[in-house]
Order: sequence, then C-alpha cells, then structure tokens
Amino acid sequence: MLPKSSYLPHFPHHLQGSARPSAATRLARGLRKLQELGLPDIVAALGSLFSQDFFLKAPGARAVRERIYTPVTVFWAFLNQVLCPGMACQEIVGKVHAWLVTRRRNPLRPALATSAFCDARSALSPRFVTAAFDELAAALSQRAELAWLWCGRRVKVIDGTSASMPDTPANQQEWPQPSTQKPGCGFPITKMLAIFCLSTGGWLGWALSKWNRHDLGLWHQLEHLLHKGDVLLGDAGFCAWSLMAELQARGVDTVFRLHQKRSKDLRRGRSLGSGDRLQTWAKPAQRPATSPWSQEQFDALPAQIAVRVLKVRVTRKGFRTTCIWIATTLLDVKKYSAAQLAELFYRRWSIELFLRDIKTTMHMDVLRCKSPEMVRKEITFHAIAYNALRLLMLQSAARHGSELGRLSFKAALDLVRQWLPKAAGCLGHPRKLEAWQDELLLAISEVQNPHRPGRLEPRAKKRRPKNYQLLTKPRHEFREIPHREKYRAP
Repeated sequence: MLPKSSYLPHFPHHLQGSARPSAATRLARGLRKLQELGLPDIVAALGSLFSQDFFLKAPGARAVRERIYTPVTVFWAFLNQVLCPGMACQEIVGKVHAWLVTRRRNPLRPALATSAFCDARSALSPRFVTAAFDELAAALSQRAELAWLWCGRRVKVIDGTSASMPDTPANQQEWPQPSTQKPGCGFPITKMLAIFCLSTGGWLGWALSKWNRHDLGLWHQLEHLLHKGDVLLGDAGFCAWSLMAELQARGVDTVFRLHQKRSKDLRRGRSLGSGDRLQTWAKPAQRPATSPWSQEQFDALPAQIAVRVLKVRVTRKGFRTTCIWIATTLLDVKKYSAAQLAELFYRRWSIELFLRDIKTTMHMDVLRCKSPEMVRKEITFHAIAYNALRLLMLQSAARHGSELGRLSFKAALDLVRQWLPKAAGCLGHPRKLEAWQDELLLAISEVQNPHRPGRLEPRAKKRRPKNYQLLTKPRHEFREIPHREKYRAP
C-alpha cells in the first residue's frame, strides 16, 4: 500500500509532481476542451463529420494563449456565418457572447464590437482551414464507390465560373474588374476553375485567377486531383490536344465535347459504328503561344494520340433533333458504348447544378470579405460548408435507401439551419444527440426533387427590375436624373 503522507509535509503538493496521464486520458481531456471551445449547436450538427482527433492534430488549430476567440471557436463561428449568409459579424459576435454567458466556469465576456472577431478571423491559419476542407473532401472521395460509379470508374467533372466581391483597392489589385467597366462603377471579379466528383457532388478543389484568363490556364493547379483510372468530363473548352495527351499518358481518360475548330468529318479514321470513328490526332508542329504548357512539357508529350469521335443525336418529343459531337480517349467499344458515353456527357450538366447550389443557394456569387486573403478563406469555408451538407446527404441516402441524385440540396441546407437551435441541448448527451442526428438524416431523405427528365432550365428572369438608371460614374460624381420614375434604360 502506497503511503498517503508526504515525506516533506511543509512542501507544496503541486510541486511534488504526479504520474504522467495515459494517452487515452490526454486525448479525452483534449477532446473535452475542444468541445467547450466550439459553438454547441453547430458542433452538434456537423462536428461528427470530422475525425475524432482532427482539431487536436490540425495545423494552427491550437491556441497560442488563453483567449476568447480561439482558432476552433472562430472556425465554427465563420462556418455558421457561411451557412446563414444573412448573418453579419455583429450577429455572430452576439451569438458568441450569449453562448459564453451560459457557461458556468468561464468569466470571460467578449465586447460586442466586431473588431476582435474580425481580427481573429484574419489571424485564422489558412493551413487549418485547408486541412478542414481536405478532411471532408477525403471523406466524400472514400464514399464515392458506394454512391455511384460509371462503368466501374470514378468520374470527375470540371468547369469554370466566376464570383464578385467588394470594391476595395486590395481586391481590385488582385482581381481587376473588366476593362469595359468604368472605374468606381464595377466590382472585382475572379475566375474560378472548379472540379467536382460526379458521383457524390463533392467539391474537390478550385483555382483562382483574373477574370480574362482561359480555364486551361488554371489546369496545372488542379492536376494533382486526378489519379490513374479516373475519367475527366468537361465541355468543349477543355478539348485541347495537350490536355488529352497529358492525361492519357497518366492513365486518366477524358470525355469532352468536340472543340468547335476540330473537323467533324466522319470519313476520317476507322469506323467503330454508326457515327463513331477512331481517329489519330497528331501533335501540333509548334507549341501555341497561349499554351499553359511550357516548351519542355510540350516536347515531352507523345507525337500522336488515338481519339474516338462520336456524333450523338438527341431526340425529344416536341423538339428539334440536335447533334452533339463528343471526343474521348475511351476506345473500347464493347465496354464503353456510344449510348453510355452519350448518357455520361448528359450528366455533365450536374456541375452546373453544383455551382448553382454554391453560388445561388449558398450566396457565394457575391463574396463579402474585403481583402484577397480573406476572400480565399471565405471561398474555402463555402467549400467546407458545401461538402459537409453533401456528406450529410450521402449518409441520409445510404441509411434510408434514397436516390442520392434526387435529394434536394436546398432542403438539406434549410433543415440544418432550422435544426441548429435544438442541437445545442443534445451536446454532451450521446444518446440524445444520436437520436437527433437520425431524425435529421430522415428528414433530409424525405425531401426529394421530382423526376423531371428533359426539364428546361432557361437562364432568364421573369420578374422585371425596377427602372433605375445605371451608375455610370463614381458615386461622388454621379448626378441623379430628376423624375426617375419616368426613366427608361436604353
């Protein structure tokens, strides 16, 4: 039996040392402390999507000193702002203040001014935010095989888009507005090249540049996201000889719409069927001046590649028959029939819906941060929130046997927002929290989009805008036309 009395009775107990706690004890203490640093409602709703020790091991997640706005607290607060686009910094500061008031053993109270929170957001480590995005993207990729595979292969779809942001000198310098807009009358616009997983809808990565740069100029920033055996799906803008040759050498096949400058002569090459030809595309004699491939990279490409060119007829009752030309490096006719390739290219439209979910539903089309560093961070948080919702939808479809493509992303976002207030009371009660999460997944599975094959989605607005005149000069120089209710825009 160990003696309970000290050999040095007048020596303070806290200086006598203690046994080193076990690894499990240290992990439990760390997790308990991290749980106390996050907003309880959003942690209960989305915290289980991350691995158990992610916030302990992620770079930049640990606080250097004791403070109110720790990296973990700011992470969950920023994510809450992205999930609720109308939530300003003042509102999230009030939420953090109300949360701290309810904590018994924390006498710290933040000021209701937003400066401390904004400084903490700026100081949030980009490595920490990127690690959180990689965590969810990897979780979605691991579940891709369970969701949907095309002919046993993973399909990744790529496309370009754009986003605007506040008109500040720093943003203008990084992403200038179009030259057709007058100074002081436009907004900075960034070009974004994004790549998604077609089976799960997960956002795998993106690259940013100025608005007037071609999508292919950003390709090399995303090439690491493709692996041997993948299939890349894209529109005619990606049907470039250099890209197809590079990916074919890496074991990645491509399915693109045939570029408008390519010949549509079906007499060339060897016939593989009706409207299906196997052609040989030779390497250009000279590297194009605007090519994103360097001369060394261009010289290392093969002299020629084999490409399959298909002419697909799309017939719909009541509409004129249209023809789509497809270029692909999938040469096996028996394994990849023309009908299967036509169906795959038809699914390319899914990326337009993914981008609509991000830009329109989550309001990322107009960013709110005023510096390039914070704009990049805001985009990353949108990607984290988007992938988190996609992961919830995937779990819901797998548990309740629903078709993943029919689940509504908008409904999933609305349900998470409305269920957040009740989530805080479940944190710390495992059984209660598990039952709450089961009910959330069940609710997500019950809201499905109707099956509407061939539905038209015109990019047009039905509601007319008000007849305000256009801002053609900076605000301090602009003069309003009197009787503006009679003004008609040209």
